[in-house]
Amino acid sequence: MVAGPEAKWIAQALQDADIIFGGAEYMLTDFMLRHPGLIDPRTRVSLWVRPAGILVRKGNPRKIKSLADLGREGVRLLDVNGAGQLGLWEDLAGVRGLIPQIQKNIVVSVSNTAEAIDRWKAMPELDAWITYESWHLRLREHTDLVRLPEKERLYRGTPVAVTAISRQRDLALRFIDFLKTEEAHRIFRKWGWK
Repeated sequence: MVAGPEAKWIAQALQDADIIFGGAEYMLTDFMLRHPGLIDPRTRVSLWVRPAGILVRKGNPRKIKSLADLGREGVRLLDVNGAGQLGLWEDLAGVRGLIPQIQKNIVVSVSNTAEAIDRWKAMPELDAWITYESWHLRLREHTDLVRLPEKERLYRGTPVAVTAISRQRDLALRFIDFLKTEEAHRIFRKWGWK
């Protein structure tokens, strides 16, 4: 399995990929539009969903407890403008009338999570990051998680599909069938999916 920014793996995937995952439904749709014919759309499946949350510094020194707190004067935010998080903060803030307050506090925007992790580790002056709760599990040494109340949570899906060029189509389809099982769901839940 290869993950990360598409530029890192697309050349190889165009030659021999069997399965493509998306970090959100729109990502796989966008991928299919940019690489017509690579994905067999009949095999597309929506797996488990991930909730969005707020990552803060260990100990939560800014005492951030809600989305509204992200609009307070002096709070410095990290934004991922892509990689499954495109528009994530805006979707959460928009229904609460918080877009102007939160937008003015975004001091760093990057295009993918790998860049965000690098910035988070290198820039201790960043206070918070709206992202998926699942990233806290990988960054426990560097973050605490502020969970949003259930009525305020936003979920994004995890799509997967077999490529049209797969040389192991039956095996790829069986793997996707496994990903839909309760056994696989337990693994996803362990890493932050619902």
